[in-house]
Amino acid sequence: MTKDMTTGSPVRLIISFAVPMFLGMLFQQFYSMVDTVIVGQYLGVDPLAGVGSTSSLNFMVIGFCTGVCNGFAIPVAQMFGAREESRLRRFVANSTWLCILFSVIMTLAVVAVCRPVLRLMNTPAEIFEYAYLYIVIIFWGIPCTFLYNLLAGIIRSLGDSRTPVLFLAVSSILNIVLDFVTILIFHMGVEGPALATVLSQGVSGLICLLYIKRKYLILKISHEEWKPDGKYMKRLCFMGVPMGLQYSVTAIGTLVVQAAINGMGTAVVAGVTAAQKINAFIACPVEALGQTMAPYTGQNMGAGRTDRIGKGLRDASLVGFAASAGCFFLALFFGRGLILLFLDAKEMQIIAYAYRFLLHCTGFYCLLTLVNTVRFTIQGMGFSVFAIISGVMEMIARVAVAVVIAGKFGFAGICFAHPAAWLLADLFLIPAFFYCRKKLEIKN
Repeated sequence: MTKDMTTGSPVRLIISFAVPMFLGMLFQQFYSMVDTVIVGQYLGVDPLAGVGSTSSLNFMVIGFCTGVCNGFAIPVAQMFGAREESRLRRFVANSTWLCILFSVIMTLAVVAVCRPVLRLMNTPAEIFEYAYLYIVIIFWGIPCTFLYNLLAGIIRSLGDSRTPVLFLAVSSILNIVLDFVTILIFHMGVEGPALATVLSQGVSGLICLLYIKRKYLILKISHEEWKPDGKYMKRLCFMGVPMGLQYSVTAIGTLVVQAAINGMGTAVVAGVTAAQKINAFIACPVEALGQTMAPYTGQNMGAGRTDRIGKGLRDASLVGFAASAGCFFLALFFGRGLILLFLDAKEMQIIAYAYRFLLHCTGFYCLLTLVNTVRFTIQGMGFSVFAIISGVMEMIARVAVAVVIAGKFGFAGICFAHPAAWLLADLFLIPAFFYCRKKLEIKN
């Protein structure tokens, strides 16, 4: 049930691990994509814009949860590579205690501040209640987010990227069914798709838990290993919190961009919402390659095979460049058709906004490739603080674009927000990788 990534061809290992990750991300996007399609087609433009206007806030909070869980999985991967099974189980146990604590505190905190934050984001009055109702339900489901992402991260850290995909397939089908049930049968508004998302992710997390209990003997934790340990918690927080903050700091920039978009009217908000959903879907190959690098690097760090890290990064980046070109041509030739999944063909202006934004994003996926592969490699090496700094770089770029460029050029400036953020992050991350590698060479 596990896979050793410390021996064999790096490119083959990375691709074989990334393909299931890619499929898993496709299923994850179904959670969000199906919600948006159904909201746009059955509830209308205003509810669609309301759901879309929360995407940056959603990313800031849920991204933190996901980043923390991914960070917690890195010491597990390192202990697996080092063949220290008892310490591996202690890291799993202590990460569980920390996730319980984080989920309770975060749920209560973010639910309390949802409405004021949406006001600060300049959310248009006609879509405000749609936005609030959708996002507050998503945030009540934060414990489900922690449950699934922690367990899936642990499974992937042991070299198994396939099993979580199967569970996500089940939950995706459930999510689609619940979307239609809540809207078409129970006649619910945006709260229906939100509830469907939370319930589906909770189910996938519970299935992961049951599977781990039955199949992973290496994770049979003893009573002694379950005891909270400050030393382990400190290292977990050192790895996980910076990764979570990287997502949140990055999201601050997207919040500023979203506020600028909100000020341009419902048509722009709806167009960008549709484009962002498609963008997240198309970007899955690049994102999968990046997330593969954390367990790959972690295992090789634990095994002392630091020579394989640079080779793996090079191979993953080259594969990512090829995938980036494919993603752009997919958006170029099929982008308008994909947009019609979310919008009525009569909404010509909104479709034009969406297509233009989509092409600007996918045209610079080569920059996004490096952001993902280099950042996750650095995190797997144990230098997770650099993740926060790269997030700050992205935030600075997005804020500058939203405040300066978009203020002068309008929607044309907004289209360059993401590419500018990726470029500035790369200018920091690439030298940072060579610095980290040199530190490891000196240490060894």
